Amino acid sequence: MRDSNYVILNSGSNTDSWFRELSQFRDVIVFHVDLVARDGCVSGALQWLDRNEHSRLRRYHFDRSRIEFGLCRSALRQIVCNFMGCDNEQLSFVTNEHGKPIPLIDGLTASISVNVSHSGKHGIVGIAPHGKLGIDIEIPVQRKDLEGISKMVFTPKEQSELEKVSGIEKIDLFYKLWTLKEALIKAVGTGFSLNPSRFEIPSDLRKGAMKGAFKFPHLPHINWTLDCLEGKDFIASIAYARVIS
Repeated sequence: MRDSNYVILNSGSNTDSWFRELSQFRDVIVFHVDLVARDGCVSGALQWLDRNEHSRLRRYHFDRSRIEFGLCRSALRQIVCNFMGCDNEQLSFVTNEHGKPIPLIDGLTASISVNVSHSGKHGIVGIAPHGKLGIDIEIPVQRKDLEGISKMVFTPKEQSELEKVSGIEKIDLFYKLWTLKEALIKAVGTGFSLNPSRFEIPSDLRKGAMKGAFKFPHLPHINWTLDCLEGKDFIASIAYARVIS
């Protein structure tokens, strides 16, 4: 992870930005979004949203969900505008059937791939040229149902690796595997119709590596790169393939 300052893009307010460039993995740039934003950040962020996004915002029942969506979507808008050199008014989003955002510029699909994830007080936004991109972030916490979940989403070899460790090491491995699988599923864009227990995270990643290569058994022509990112209190994963959809 490299040190960097918060990205300051003109949001029409005098408040500091609530997101910063976090790291870069090959072609993918990852930004961290502070979901415990300082006073004034939320109102400044909401100025970036379009009519459809404000309508979506009103459908959330809880303030926390509204804040998470507003801050992440505003950050995504600013990042895309800066990356593509376009105005906010030119940018809109559609989603696929599983909710993955697809950016449009002047109504045409942009030649980039983006993805967003959030957990607790952390959000991350990923952007890359072309290709397929998925990211996921989780806060590693102890769960009573960890073993049961493992049997549903992990392969026998992955379950065996988990059984060999305990304590915080077990929790960290669980969330590392979980975020890698979630990132891959989001990158493919099919949601959990792609059963996570039917594909296996490579052995080197299970044993401590922070980057690796992967191929789905049913998509052997696509070469995926996997990267893991560990913060003070979060685990995140990035899946990316240099292919043009």
